[in-house]
Amino acid sequence: MDGRKIILLAGALIVAALTAFMARSLFTGASAPVAGAQVVAPPAPTGPRVMVATRALPVGTIIGPDSVKFQPWPEELIENAYFVEAGGFDPKTVMGTVVRFAVPAGQPVTQGALVKPGDRGFLAAALGAGMRAVTVPVSAQSSVAGFVFPGDRVDLILTQSVEGGGDGPPLKASETVLRNLRVLATDQRVDKQTDDKGNTVVNTFSTVTLEATPSIAEKIAVAQQVGSLSLSLRSIADNAADLEEAIASGAIDVPEGDDPSAEKLMMARAAALPVAGKASFSTGADVSRFQRATVPGRSSSNIAGGPQIAAAGPGFPGGAPAAAAATGPVVRVSRGTTVTAVEVGGKK
Repeated sequence: MDGRKIILLAGALIVAALTAFMARSLFTGASAPVAGAQVVAPPAPTGPRVMVATRALPVGTIIGPDSVKFQPWPEELIENAYFVEAGGFDPKTVMGTVVRFAVPAGQPVTQGALVKPGDRGFLAAALGAGMRAVTVPVSAQSSVAGFVFPGDRVDLILTQSVEGGGDGPPLKASETVLRNLRVLATDQRVDKQTDDKGNTVVNTFSTVTLEATPSIAEKIAVAQQVGSLSLSLRSIADNAADLEEAIASGAIDVPEGDDPSAEKLMMARAAALPVAGKASFSTGADVSRFQRATVPGRSSSNIAGGPQIAAAGPGFPGGAPAAAAATGPVVRVSRGTTVTAVEVGGKK
């Protein structure tokens, strides 16, 4: 074998050895580094500012200053139905309108989702599911001097004079018959009036339209015939006790789990629920010692010749007269609320 072939064979062996060494290092060496994905926050929209809902707006919600706000929106997603801040749009023009289609929180409010006062179907859109609108006549004194506005919550107070059968004055009584009624309109106005400076104008009114269930609407109709009605403005912080009562009575269901949105929905339903029953009352004697505490008693003639004494008690709302005094054996005969003492052997 000549020297040239020996050199070529040695070179081939060296190349093979180097290749094997490099392959071994590749399979037994450190693993290749893994590239980590970097989370990049999406850029904030820089388009025009549109009006969006600050919270979920269900059907029947009356739009107020805390219901909507303006925020930037991608320009390529803006539709003609959106309320755009640019172009001289005044947000006061939508105050007092009613939501006709539900709007999720953070979503743009479209023009078709709102009904303006005076439009056809406005009052029907303002009513909740299964609710009715009832108009009640009130006076300047009984309407909280005009400080009740659409969207407020009020209690309904019934004041009446209860006649009895006696000669005394009638019983003056006042009771809160209904609670947590939502005001829909005052004197057929469903929005708040403001002056040039944006201040609310307080005007007295003679009628108020309330939202009620069908059964409560019947009670309001009867209450108007029984006596005079007054409004008592409720505080927005009066919903805790009503919520506990609604849960105990089964009027609303407590959601399962810890879903905050479900709890907010439960609170909204409880706040919008009118309350009937468990009426509190006051009589004339509660405010003046010269007034009566019960219905005047009913007088009757005394067969035995003695005077009858009228008495009123829990079992006799109209006042049951006491039996007449008698000298001999008597039999007491009750006819309704009248008790008559008849002497033995005498005529009834």
